[in-house]
Amino acid sequence: MSTASVLKVPRNADFPAHIPEDRVVDFDMYNPPGIEKLGLQSAWKQLQESGLPDLVWTPKNGGHWIATRGKYIRQGFEDHENFSAECPFIPKEVGDEYDFIPTSLNPPEHRHYRSLISAAVGPHIVPQIKDSIRALSRSLIDKFADKGSCNFTHDYAEPFPVGVFLELVDLPFSDAAVLKNLADQMTRPDGSMTFPQARDALYAYLKPIVIERMKNPGKDVISKVVTGKVSGRDLTLDEALRICGLLLVGGLDTVVNFLSFSMQFLANNPKHRKELLDHPEKIPAATEELLRRFSLVADGRLVKNDIEVDGVLLKAGDMILLPQLLTGLDERENQCPMHVDFDRKKVTHTTFGHGVHLCAGQHIARLEIMITLEEFLNRIPNFEIPEGATVPHHGGVVGSVSSLPLVWKV
Repeated sequence: MSTASVLKVPRNADFPAHIPEDRVVDFDMYNPPGIEKLGLQSAWKQLQESGLPDLVWTPKNGGHWIATRGKYIRQGFEDHENFSAECPFIPKEVGDEYDFIPTSLNPPEHRHYRSLISAAVGPHIVPQIKDSIRALSRSLIDKFADKGSCNFTHDYAEPFPVGVFLELVDLPFSDAAVLKNLADQMTRPDGSMTFPQARDALYAYLKPIVIERMKNPGKDVISKVVTGKVSGRDLTLDEALRICGLLLVGGLDTVVNFLSFSMQFLANNPKHRKELLDHPEKIPAATEELLRRFSLVADGRLVKNDIEVDGVLLKAGDMILLPQLLTGLDERENQCPMHVDFDRKKVTHTTFGHGVHLCAGQHIARLEIMITLEEFLNRIPNFEIPEGATVPHHGGVVGSVSSLPLVWKV
């Protein structure tokens, strides 16, 4: 049975009248069909299989369009007049509650706030933090290298980027679990709290910290952001909270999960692992290729005006999902996209977003990934997933790996 036939669903009388039957698929971004067996990226890849249009519509999560090709994903990020960032999460009732700055803003308003974040976490910061990031990586690996086993997700992927970020913002590592849970509830909710509850809990945590650093700033990222100016004026407390909320959610989630996806691949593919061991100079290129192949984010946009895309009418008020992870898996963009090739001549992806909403912290993320590959392979060159172990993948705004057991000989 083809992928198209598996995902197709018959038209329902409750569907909006402007939705053509040949565009309807059964796809839940929070639980992609077949994710248990296929894994996250392959489950999403089904949307690009032959027989399906480049733009589809699913009744799941309130009903929304899904752009499945890089061409239309980029269009959604570039065309701010027709595709608004004011509602960037799906379902719409969740996106309506999303108020982080500047990801919920469109140009030109977006630019003034974005410059504050770029000044705090842009590429200039990399040389300043490189040594401390490497030291943290080594200290974490030291804790389990001689044991012959670890749960990579819990023992490294979570504490490493979270530790880097909390040091940058000068927050105690003892708060990591609480903050990580709040970030998870916003991107992969488990039903224990609503998005507004998680967001408000994050703001309640941040408020006294932001107030104090507005009065007595230090050298940390939060201090740099909250004492910055927008259009020549000081930030309001509300603006400062909404910017810092974004920093925490972004810094506590994405790289954590990307590291686990990448290490799962290397555990299952000793030839690729040996390639990096024999040619460590390939690690920067390998980082980019892994970012392409194991991308994991899917943002939404609100359709502001009636517009035709891929020969079909989108109506004002519709929601459209722009899965950044699908651009790199698009065979029109990358030949043999499911194959990992560290010598790939041209690597195309939108893993860090696209256009004005390109992730401001991408340079830190790349550094964290490269250092992880260097340090882990140097210390533990040969590792595998124990026989019979499961590696659960989960969908969401940010896909995740909840557990990755690894073993090696000591």
